[in-house]
Amino acid sequence: MPAAKMSLSAAASPGRAMLQAALGIGLLSLMDATIKGLAARYSVPEIAFVRYLVGSVLMVALIAVQRPGWPSWETWRTNGLRALLVVATALTFFTGLGRLPLAEALALSFLSPIFIALFAALLLRESVRPQVWAALLLGLAGVLVVVGGQIGTGISGEEISGEAERLWGIAAVLVSALTYALSMVLLRARARHDPVVTIVAIQNLGPAAMLAAPAAYTWVPVTGPDWLPFVLVGTLGVAGHLVLSRAYAGAEAARLAVMEYTALIWAVALGFLAFGEVPGLATAAGTGLILAGSALAARR
Repeated sequence: MPAAKMSLSAAASPGRAMLQAALGIGLLSLMDATIKGLAARYSVPEIAFVRYLVGSVLMVALIAVQRPGWPSWETWRTNGLRALLVVATALTFFTGLGRLPLAEALALSFLSPIFIALFAALLLRESVRPQVWAALLLGLAGVLVVVGGQIGTGISGEEISGEAERLWGIAAVLVSALTYALSMVLLRARARHDPVVTIVAIQNLGPAAMLAAPAAYTWVPVTGPDWLPFVLVGTLGVAGHLVLSRAYAGAEAARLAVMEYTALIWAVALGFLAFGEVPGLATAAGTGLILAGSALAARR
């Protein structure tokens, strides 16, 4: 085993891994906020393609410096499957967002931590302790409290065109939660064997290749000032997944699943700092439940 990977495993602890997971999710939340600003001017395939293209350039440069060695066939196969799941997650989630109120789509997407724990038990044979299940349910309760506080205020003007469209949107978000959960469990499986830079490089190169054709079909020339947020999106994506890969190398997938709920806390913080949105009582209560669940999962 390479010395770099040995030191990573030895240095990691569950508590440190959970902090790394929270930081990685925070970086990806900031990336999502930047994407939201670009979505009004560019198509989803174009944004996703440029995001992974920038990430690919950064990862190729990092690999040239670190020289982790040529990946094995098993590394290509498993991480290539993860790249496919990454693309499927993005496309299905955005499909659901177009057919459901934001609060409903958000609530459904936060089923992914439960799915992560289930897949970890089934595929990785991880023992999911009752304490972790309790933490997952506590975090989910916090999400539902926050979302419940938004219903009737932030989405009162939204309409859903037909029950069939709504059901299709629900199905799309559920599929995205499943594919995301499976991709994170596969990340846990490979993070114990492959160099982190190799995992993240394939995760960027694969989606960039798969999204090239859809992006070309919907391409709108990028204006000069918009290249900066595009580069920022790619950089944040790489940084977030590098940190997450290190986290999943150091702790069980089920334990880290609870930290997925902290995305809501990051969203509240970004909303306050960027748009002056003051959190309400329901948001404060839900945030408290999420933090309590995270603390419970972090306990040995």
